Amino acid sequence: MQLDPRQQAALTAICDTFAPGDGAAIPSAGAIGAASVAESLVRDLPRARDRKQLATLLSLWDSRLTGLFLGAGGRRFSDLTPRAREELMLRMGDASSERKRVLFQALRSLATSAYLLAPGASGTSPVWEAIGYPGPLGKRPDAPRPHLTPLSPAADTTLDCDVVVVGSGAGGGTAAAVLAGAGLGVVVLERGGYFDDADFDGGEQSGLKNLYASGPSATAEGQIALVAGSCLGGGTVVNWTTSFPTPDGIRAEWAALGAPQFAQKEYTEAIEAVMGRLSVNNDHSTASARDAVLERGLRALGWHVDAMPRNVVGCDMGTDCGRCGYGCRLGAKQSVTKTWLADAEAAGARLVVNTTVRTVELKQGRAVGVRGVTPAGHSVTVRARAVVVAAGAVQTPALLRRSGFTDQAIGRYLRLHPATAVWGVFDEEIRPWEGGLQTRYSREHSDLDGHGHGVIYETGPGNPAALQGFMNWRGAAAHLTALKDLGHTAGVGVITRDRDSGVVKVARDGEPVPHYRLSDHDAAHLHAGVEGAARILAAAGARRISSAHQSGPSYEPGRSGSYEEFTAACRNSGYQPGRCAIAALHIMGTARMGGSRRTSATDPDGATWEVPNVVVADASCFPTSSGVNPMISIEAIAYMNATRLADRLRRPA
Repeated sequence: MQLDPRQQAALTAICDTFAPGDGAAIPSAGAIGAASVAESLVRDLPRARDRKQLATLLSLWDSRLTGLFLGAGGRRFSDLTPRAREELMLRMGDASSERKRVLFQALRSLATSAYLLAPGASGTSPVWEAIGYPGPLGKRPDAPRPHLTPLSPAADTTLDCDVVVVGSGAGGGTAAAVLAGAGLGVVVLERGGYFDDADFDGGEQSGLKNLYASGPSATAEGQIALVAGSCLGGGTVVNWTTSFPTPDGIRAEWAALGAPQFAQKEYTEAIEAVMGRLSVNNDHSTASARDAVLERGLRALGWHVDAMPRNVVGCDMGTDCGRCGYGCRLGAKQSVTKTWLADAEAAGARLVVNTTVRTVELKQGRAVGVRGVTPAGHSVTVRARAVVVAAGAVQTPALLRRSGFTDQAIGRYLRLHPATAVWGVFDEEIRPWEGGLQTRYSREHSDLDGHGHGVIYETGPGNPAALQGFMNWRGAAAHLTALKDLGHTAGVGVITRDRDSGVVKVARDGEPVPHYRLSDHDAAHLHAGVEGAARILAAAGARRISSAHQSGPSYEPGRSGSYEEFTAACRNSGYQPGRCAIAALHIMGTARMGGSRRTSATDPDGATWEVPNVVVADASCFPTSSGVNPMISIEAIAYMNATRLADRLRRPA
């Protein structure tokens, strides 16, 4: 997609409204090329429909018709004063119309993230300098060269193997190692590219472009942003190294839904194997300034707090660690590229990157391989005795549907960990982009209904473009003030274990469309977490506390406003689409394991009910949400399901 001059002008005007700078040292979005960055973000969206919709909006943006729709009295956007443009945007963000609110949030996120991603003409943005952010770290000249040797097809390609694995993340990487280690011929297909230590520069723009999925970027309702990795190694390359085993209560819940091994020795041994291979330990949990705030507040309240187990070896827990969400320059993170995929390749597995699998090929009720395509349009065909699908809980059900699978449970039971943040500004320097990714957590409110549904409190690294996703926008001046305060800002993340679920549907173009509305039950828990996070920050000594609600609730403990007024304002604003910034980094369900074809998409072996030699081995398998960061659970399920598949394939015919 290439925007024409009219569309580019509209996009620049939108970006400049959200980020006009200060008229002096801090430039506007247009002045530093943010509109070009925003255009590139749109160009990377996977669905032509989404790209076309935004292009159409930009074509009509400066029309009288759009002025009527937005409440500008039929005036063109270009005819409005900067103040009038800002007021128009604020009315959109506060509108009773869900459609307008969601549109506002999409434009706000695009404009402000592009503003903070844009490097400027010199490669070092004056905006970064103004807010105290040092920008990208740069590539390490002493970094080792990539140690894996994947194939990136440059022509039509056909391969033969015993098992083809679709996806190379936590599930696919683990499954590949188990299967190759059992002496089976394995081919792993990954839609992203291969990036390793020498490629990482700690920058947000390069990290987002190379390592993350460009879409779907949100649920269809626009209520929850979705974040997922997309590269060789998947989410394990970018995740925050938190390594919780599946809680016992969750294991019992999953077993009760028809896969009894979750409560048995088999799954325990799978967890132990994963924890050992990833070198999970508690020796790299030095508290960042963010985590020190969290711990200080929790201890002052007498609430639960503990150190995080992490899958790292030699982590600096300092400057590099804070950028590790864009790849670990030190090679300390024990991603599947460092562990399971290395094992798989050493055992003979072939790794293929830049290949999107479009269908599982079926013949007489069994899978005989898969077909994929490269960005250049080259076809990739892999013939196999069995197929392991590990494309993630959004893409896995879409692949199965495109391939002709009809079971009703496929795509159902989409589970998320809806998350928001409460912000505290402190007198002390926090520098949220530095320090251990996550080193402290609290389960104080993890069971709010007596059935294991509630919230956990964690922090996370705070690079500016990522942080803005959890910030509101109450006008350009207020937003700029918040950016200038980032160096003294600590956020408490509220991660909700949902009780209720959504669904992933497949559009006519074959692409997945996640549908998920936060239920009243789960929204009440998210709000309880907001209340708890505010208490933690106040107990830790924050001088100003604010939420991610677009209406802008905030207070200054002991000086202006009160906790009661703040939490009431958050409750009154609500959590409907466009009301509060909510994201999900943990996406689960949609091909869940169970004992009944009526209520599950896969059987206790992880095999689809329709085609027994198609096995799912990713977060899609989760019968319900894990309640904790899911990486270990994904890998343990993949280890278990792949072990069972290997046993079946090695039996005499």
